[in-house]
Amino acid sequence: MHKLSSSPGEANAGPLNLARVLVVHSDLAARLTLRTLLQAGGYSVDIAATPSEAVTKMDAARYALVLSDYEFGSRPAGRTVLAYARIKEYRPATALITSDETTTRRRSNSKREPVMSIYTENVPTLLGKVADLIGFRAIRRYRPLRHAV
Repeated sequence: MHKLSSSPGEANAGPLNLARVLVVHSDLAARLTLRTLLQAGGYSVDIAATPSEAVTKMDAARYALVLSDYEFGSRPAGRTVLAYARIKEYRPATALITSDETTTRRRSNSKREPVMSIYTENVPTLLGKVADLIGFRAIRRYRPLRHAV
């Protein structure tokens, strides 16, 4: 993790890592594109090609956000990956991602979990959506309990 400079004249040693993100996608091009975009935005990114690889990574490290492809091959295993992420004690934010326009339209009506598409026209808003998801999860996770009156 990068340490912020303590004085204005001190040079930074590297990029600022905002949070750790796990990208789970069956398509290599999509995985690498998302990793590059998120790293350019300052996030520390791990990638996984299969649900089993994602589970192994979630057991070995803590993530602020898990982004999972909806379908792996012909079955929708992305929801299973996100369900596993939600039972982790560190409770990361979760979202489905897709590069398939029909899946985005089908899933966008669901209120259960966010769906982000990775089309070229959506790239400018991707980092904002990622920051919103992580911030919203942090607020919910660390919200103080209400006091009984």
